[in-house]
Amino acid sequence: MVKQDIITLSTEPDNIYDISHSIDKFLSSIGAKDGALIVFAVGSTCGITTIEYEPGLRRDFPEMLQKIAPKGHYHHDATWGDGNGHSHLRSSLVGTSLTIPVINGKIATGTWQQVVFCEFDVRPRSRKAIVMFIGETN
Repeated sequence: MVKQDIITLSTEPDNIYDISHSIDKFLSSIGAKDGALIVFAVGSTCGITTIEYEPGLRRDFPEMLQKIAPKGHYHHDATWGDGNGHSHLRSSLVGTSLTIPVINGKIATGTWQQVVFCEFDVRPRSRKAIVMFIGETN
C-alpha cells in the first residue's frame, strides 16, 4: 500500500520546525502498520533531518551551518541577486529527504529524535513537505 500527504508550513528565515507530530497524525489517519516513510522537503533552499528539538540545539544547528556555509557573497547571488547562495549550499549539505522505518504505526525514531523541516532561505516562505508511506495498513 502507498499513501501520501502534504505537510504545509509557513516559515521564517533560518528556523527549524518539528514536524514529528504531523507525521504521527498522517500515519494514524491511514492506519499504518509496518513499512517505510519517505519525507521530502520541496524546495532548493530548505531541508529535512532529525535532531533533538530542544532550545540549545535549535541555536547550535544554525550556528554550525554558519561556520560551514556562512552568509556572504556567492556566485549564485551574482547570477540572481537574491542573496541566498548560502541557503542553497546548506540545503545540499543537509539534504531534502529522509527515509524512516515505521513499526507498529510509529516512526522508529529515538526518544530524543524528532524529524525537522529546516528553512535556510533569507525570507519567509510557504513550504511543503511530502510524506509518503509504503507498507502495510490496517
